[in-house]
Amino acid sequence: MSGRSARGAGRAPLPSPAGAAGYPGGMPEPRAFRDEPVSFVRRSGRMSEAQERAFAELAGFYVLDVPRDVAWTSVHPEARLDPAVAYGRTAPLTVEIGSGQGHAIVAAAGANPERDFLAVEVFRAGLARTMLDADRDGVRNLRLVEANAPEVLSTFLPGGSVDEAWIFFPDPWHKKRHTKRRLVRPGFGATAGAALRDGGLLRLATDWEDYALQMREVLDDAPEFERAFEGEWAERFDGRVMTAFERKGIAKGRDIRDLTYRRLARA
Repeated sequence: MSGRSARGAGRAPLPSPAGAAGYPGGMPEPRAFRDEPVSFVRRSGRMSEAQERAFAELAGFYVLDVPRDVAWTSVHPEARLDPAVAYGRTAPLTVEIGSGQGHAIVAAAGANPERDFLAVEVFRAGLARTMLDADRDGVRNLRLVEANAPEVLSTFLPGGSVDEAWIFFPDPWHKKRHTKRRLVRPGFGATAGAALRDGGLLRLATDWEDYALQMREVLDDAPEFERAFEGEWAERFDGRVMTAFERKGIAKGRDIRDLTYRRLARA
């Protein structure tokens, strides 16, 4: 694959997936406050020249334009993604929640051109790195959304439109007073289940034992899901490349625990 940028010699400019989301006109004014705590703390900081270039040159193709609600990372409740328009085709869709630097999803998108991929992330430096790596590798079946994941899953994505959802090494919020911020908490089954198709898979991995136990308890109790594994934990997902988060956990002597759940058929 070419290592040149989208504006480098020998490559046509990237087309823009304009109109990727079908937004109704004249949306109501946003609400004043979020209803639930978010699973991240958004930190501002200067981006490198390369990261700034990624947004200037590549965001028009890779980043979906999302109408906002109460905050920059919110999603207007009436905004809807049209995957066929966003990707220019109809294909199985994999969504990674908290894609970080994009190592896992860029590798997966490059290895599976017959599928479409959506990276959900709130940190702009990570989004920039994802775009740069995707462009370097010639990956065109990937889109990014800068937004709060539960809002993406519950309203922005059409119901039943997702084939697989991935949550790899989410912030464990390991201090007791912060655990309410964890992404996978009671009620998350309904949130993820709204986006997944019947029979679709939810894959999770973490190196924090107490969070793994919480994930398993929450999803075992969720009426939308059933286990897609035997025994205590699922086998390591072979479609997940080794990332810095996983290496760090292993280096500190923590066990990596995987879980896989299947979306049950809707009534």
